[in-house]
Amino acid sequence: MKKEKINKWNIPKVVFKVFSFFLILLYIQLVYLSLSKKIYGKNMTSFAASRNTVKQTLKANRGTIYDKDGEALALNVSSYTLIAYLDENRSKNSSIPLHVKDIDLTAEKLSSVLGKDKEYFVKIIERGKENNKKQIEFGTVGKGITELVKEQIEALELPGISFIETKKRYYPNGNFASYIIGYAKDKEVTYKDDNGDKVTKIEITGELGIESEYNDLLKGKDGYLEYQQDRYGYKITGTKEINKKAEDGYDIYLTLDSNIQRFVESAITDAIKEYNSEMMMITVMDAKTGDILATSSTPSFDPNIRDIKNYENPLVTYTYEPGSTMKIYTYMCAIENGVYDGDVTFKSGSYKIGNDIIKDWNTTGWGTISFDKGFEYSSNVGIANILNKNLNKNQLRECYKKYGFGKVTGIELTREQAGNINFNYPIEVATAGFGQGISSTAMQQLQALTIIANNGKMLKPHIVDKIVDPNTNKIYYESQKEESEQLVKEKTIEKMKDLMYNVVNGTDSWTTGKSYKIDGFEIIGKTGTAEISENGRYLKDKYIYSFAGMYPKDNPEYIIYGITKKPNYNTSKGLSNAIKDIIISISKYKNVEVEIKEEKKEYKIPSYLNKNTDDVIKELEEKEIKVLKLGDGEKIIKQYPSVNTEITSNDRVVIVTNDNDIKMPNLEGFGRSEAKIVLDLLGLKYKFEGYGYVVEQNIESGSKIDKEKEIILKLESRYTEDKDSDKDE
Repeated sequence: MKKEKINKWNIPKVVFKVFSFFLILLYIQLVYLSLSKKIYGKNMTSFAASRNTVKQTLKANRGTIYDKDGEALALNVSSYTLIAYLDENRSKNSSIPLHVKDIDLTAEKLSSVLGKDKEYFVKIIERGKENNKKQIEFGTVGKGITELVKEQIEALELPGISFIETKKRYYPNGNFASYIIGYAKDKEVTYKDDNGDKVTKIEITGELGIESEYNDLLKGKDGYLEYQQDRYGYKITGTKEINKKAEDGYDIYLTLDSNIQRFVESAITDAIKEYNSEMMMITVMDAKTGDILATSSTPSFDPNIRDIKNYENPLVTYTYEPGSTMKIYTYMCAIENGVYDGDVTFKSGSYKIGNDIIKDWNTTGWGTISFDKGFEYSSNVGIANILNKNLNKNQLRECYKKYGFGKVTGIELTREQAGNINFNYPIEVATAGFGQGISSTAMQQLQALTIIANNGKMLKPHIVDKIVDPNTNKIYYESQKEESEQLVKEKTIEKMKDLMYNVVNGTDSWTTGKSYKIDGFEIIGKTGTAEISENGRYLKDKYIYSFAGMYPKDNPEYIIYGITKKPNYNTSKGLSNAIKDIIISISKYKNVEVEIKEEKKEYKIPSYLNKNTDDVIKELEEKEIKVLKLGDGEKIIKQYPSVNTEITSNDRVVIVTNDNDIKMPNLEGFGRSEAKIVLDLLGLKYKFEGYGYVVEQNIESGSKIDKEKEIILKLESRYTEDKDSDKDE
């Protein structure tokens, strides 16, 4: 019997093989899941722990920037975003509605506060409902809302209307020391968390000035609250809670004095209006510590709106040919090296060096003059003579280096430039001696002036006074006076002070700094006029004018350095007007004693209480002391200054009489401190607007005083005496 061939059925084998393949894959996957710490890039330990874990960020507050007296210059303020809840489920189990019920009423009331048409709010709410949104915002209209506006909206008691609080950086003084403070804004930053995972968030970040330089200290460290929740979102009782407190950013106190800063800002603003300089910058330094008390430049910006034209701080990043202020250091170098005799004469006008000719700024010179007069008249030819005959290039270069030029000062500001003091050929050496062909920063000029103010020792400049950790109230950093070794002999400094005194106070018609003279102030200094190099060539009839000075002469308290670039009329008059305004304002504010040519008569004030008013006034007037009498009473019941205070013929005595109907005094022309004394003696409420001297008062002098009414005094820092134009070299 023939056997039939049986066909094999292969399907079971195929199915078995496929099943086995997938079984192996599952086994491999199981091994991978069991043994790997990370599954598809996720940390499984962390994932498992966080599945029911809630982690809330506790935001750190960015540190505040203050002036030296604790006035806030940059701080965080709350800002709010308006939101509306549209989900009706929010109102379930609630006795009051928690979502927007009446769209028209809500839109109408929001419109009354935010100043946008009612239809705008209706449209946004209705669109949100159509798209089944549970929560909506209102665009730019509803962002950046202040605390005051928030309170106004809350007073409307609108169901479903709420706010999201955020922090923003705020600068209460606006355009004020802007390049020093800088600015900070919201910025997206990426970092790694504790698990090594990348996290991106929005953070206030400094981008200029102190805000940038100290961003890491200012920003602080966020904390977090971590706990376990059940599927309904409630915290699981008995589970561990982790609360890592936020560490607020450090507070930074600057060396700036806000009152002096306002004097500088105001003076520059006035000068720019009249003389329209392309740029003006003035800085005031404490001559005894090296602290920067005020510095301002224009054009500037308001850090709240960041209307910035230039992102570099002119104080430390702008390098320029300084001009004749460098004659201070050339003369000082010659005197220090024992090769200077101020009585020796030279022929001014022009001086030939090789194929080049050095000329004085008035081209014809002044005939044969002494080297002392050469400094007073700012003679370029005098410098050329000194460097060609008495002082070589290596000596000059070493002096410039010793005085801080050609290297950064190290002040606590970003991107400070070193300038350039490269010179080799005879003509280059000569021009370097009067500040052309080399470059410096304003900060270097200020630092070098401290040598003269401190009898031959140089001070390191500072802009940061201290840094405080608000979490512990401990001082993290505090600046100290940093003084160099004796760089220049005191005898040399005395000679330089005399030379600089004559520049400002000399009586010759060619004295270059006469426009900086103020009667009663012993200001010393040096003017400068430098050509401007752009694109490899010097501009025609366009200059940078400068002044480097200090006062009082014998024991300087303040150093002032200023420059103005391309002013109208090619004159430094705007700069001299501004600097005189500032000096007078500071002196009134700080009670800096000025040198009066006439001998002062000192007088120790006795008690005038219960004495006859007319007799006291007569006695004081005989001693040439100014008197302000308050009231027409026969007897004195209050006085200022107090008993045994030493005063001079320049001071003022205030007496309050036993008059029950004292009239309002005329306070125009009084300084802020003087006016405050008078008003305190009268027990009146008052408010000052501005800084400087009283120019207006809301209660007319001679009128009846109402002690319940606040007296408002408007102040301005203006110097109104005649301001003669100076000689520009």
